[in-house]
This record gives sequence, structure tokens and C-alpha cells, in this order.
Amino acid sequence: SLLLPLPLSTSRPPPHHLTAVWHSRPYMAYVQIGSTETCGGFLIQEDVVVTAAHCNCNLGNIFVYLGVQDFTEPGPNWQLIQARRWVQHPDFNNENFDNDIMLLKLWDSAELTERVVPIPLPEANHHVSPGTECSVAGWGRTGVNTTTDRLLEVEQEVMSDSLCKDQYQHYNPTTMLCAGNPRVKKSPFHGDSGGPLVCDGVVQGIVSNGNPDGRPPSIYTRISKFIPWINETLQKLS
Repeated sequence: SLLLPLPLSTSRPPPHHLTAVWHSRPYMAYVQIGSTETCGGFLIQEDVVVTAAHCNCNLGNIFVYLGVQDFTEPGPNWQLIQARRWVQHPDFNNENFDNDIMLLKLWDSAELTERVVPIPLPEANHHVSPGTECSVAGWGRTGVNTTTDRLLEVEQEVMSDSLCKDQYQHYNPTTMLCAGNPRVKKSPFHGDSGGPLVCDGVVQGIVSNGNPDGRPPSIYTRISKFIPWINETLQKLS
């Protein structure tokens, strides 16, 4: 199968995407990199956002929007904070997307409100069982040059590692998580790379890569594998 970071798909979004319930995802971050690239992300503490390492941090300054539901409706809940530092996982491989995780340290702490709240991380090495119903959200692309202004969400079922291994030669079950039932044809490619796969209120995956046409299953970074690295990096950044 061809391999492509999810936000670069040229397909139209499937009809299953729903506008997220108003401010139901207060941890969501919209990451603007330079003037050309955007990714999703999520707040894990008041001054740290997690996103995907393949989001090109070399394109210029990184700004993070928090508290945004719809970019056509500016409101007092919006917070715009520049990233002071960013740390890609040292073993990130931009050919097979292994270790696809990056931390953004913000210049200022976000003001935590009912609409800006960090999301809990899983326990280290926690395994999400196939069949678990999760969801992913983002302001992702609907085509090569078209985006949505609204935060959209889609349900995703965690699938067996063997399903992704059969479809993607590069799939690594230690660092990656497989989600998206091919029979349901619900696709996360509409959600920007870097966004969270959320299961029972806990983030378990980061939108990473998949089929160029958005067909499920898709590959997520398995966050539970990286909890020690996250904690170690947070200490260095503090």
C-alpha cells in the first residue's frame, strides 16, 4: 500500500463525519506551522501540546490555537499561544512514521477554562483491546486545497494489529495502533495528523498515516508506549 500522512489525502471526506458537539473536546489544539502547514494536537498540561512528529516543524514559527470550535466564529474562549520549543522523538523515522510523536512547549501557560482542559494520558504500556470504540477529531482537509472551519469528529474502532500488518508492511505493533473498521468505511483522514484518538476519555493514539484515499484502517502512534519518554521530556522542558 502507498503510505501517506493523513492530512494530505486528495479524497472527499466520507459522509460519516459529524460536527463535534459544541466544546465537547476542550483538549483539542489547532497547530499552525509557518504559513503553510497545519496539524491537530492536544493539550496534556497547561503549557504542553502533543502532536505528530511528521508535522514539519522546520517551516517556521509554531502557533497553537486552543478553545476553538469553529474558525468562522471568533470568540472570547480562543487562546493563541506560540510554541517556545518543540521536541520530536529522537527515533522518529519519516519514511515509515515509526515513533511519530512530538511535544510542543508553549511560551505561556494556557488559561484553563471549561473550554480549555488537558486530556489524561494512558498508563505506560496500556493495551487497548480490539473492538474498543474510540473517536478522533480535527479540522482536517476535505481535499488538497480545501479545509473545514469546524471541528469534525468520527468514530473509530480499534482493530487487530494483524489487520494493519497485512495492509501496511511498515506497521509496528509496538509503537503503532490500528483503528478504523474497513467494513464501516469511516475514515479519520479528515482529522488533521497529530490529533488524538480518544477512548473512554483517555488519549490512546495520535493520527499518523494510512491509505492515500483515506480508506480504513489507519495507523496511530501508540501513546502508551511513549509515556516514559513523555515524562522524561517534560522534566527537561520544565
